[in-house]
Amino acid sequence: MSAGPATEGSPAPDFTLTSGDGSDVTLSQLRGQWVVVYFYPKDDTPGCTAESCAFRDSHQDFTDAGAVVIGISSDSVDSHKAFAAKHNLPFTLLSDAGGKVRKQWGVARTMGILPGRVTFVIDPDGVVRKVFSSQFKATAHQAEALAAIAAGTAGSSS
Repeated sequence: MSAGPATEGSPAPDFTLTSGDGSDVTLSQLRGQWVVVYFYPKDDTPGCTAESCAFRDSHQDFTDAGAVVIGISSDSVDSHKAFAAKHNLPFTLLSDAGGKVRKQWGVARTMGILPGRVTFVIDPDGVVRKVFSSQFKATAHQAEALAAIAAGTAGSSS
């Protein structure tokens, strides 16, 4: 896998980060299935809560499509654990303390201040198929990701 940044058609940069349950998640170990990685600014803020709940509300659609959803922010493992519990989030949230993976993937700050809100759809071969960046259309990220997976699976022979 590439070292970054993550662009459409390029291999997704590998990473290992800690989840809310304390386990480590390595992206390359998820090969063979679709993976949606969404970077968001901060746990329990209005836009990030709306975005995460949109992914929650369509989680079954992602599961049915054979996709795994992963949310990443620089919040702590404990913050992620509380955020996931409060909003019944059924997917993994990863702590990117210091924003190293965010930087590696080329997720820029909005207006130089806010950590960016960018969603990446990665195919079963580990290639980035869709990049959707919108700080202000937080709830559009899950629809864009589902559409990208549907388009990708329609074009495959498997």
